[in-house]
Amino acid sequence: MNAGLLGAYFPILIFMGIAGAIALAMVGGAFLAARQKPYPEKLSAYECGFEAFEQPRRRFDVRFYLVAILFIIFDLEVAFLFPWAVSLGEIGWFGFWSMMAFLAVLTVGFIYEWRKGALEWE
Repeated sequence: MNAGLLGAYFPILIFMGIAGAIALAMVGGAFLAARQKPYPEKLSAYECGFEAFEQPRRRFDVRFYLVAILFIIFDLEVAFLFPWAVSLGEIGWFGFWSMMAFLAVLTVGFIYEWRKGALEWE
């Protein structure tokens, strides 16, 4: 019984081995085929489109985190809109008004952020 159970996982082991071999072949082929001529500009640190001018261990401005959180919130809003739009015919008026309430809450939050200046970048 135990040998039969382990034998059922053998195709997965073969698949993992083939996938690993293909991945190594692709990385190795790219390393061999690419030109390896680094120059100072290519090796320099690149962060946010400008050269680093301060210590990397300094604290980040809270605006970076705020923008990231706002992006996640409104990105999730769109992620909820797609399945809702697809199933709108099946969920009826209750689903429609539930989504309108959801969008109203997000709109109030967006207006609040706008008025507080969270979307301003200086």
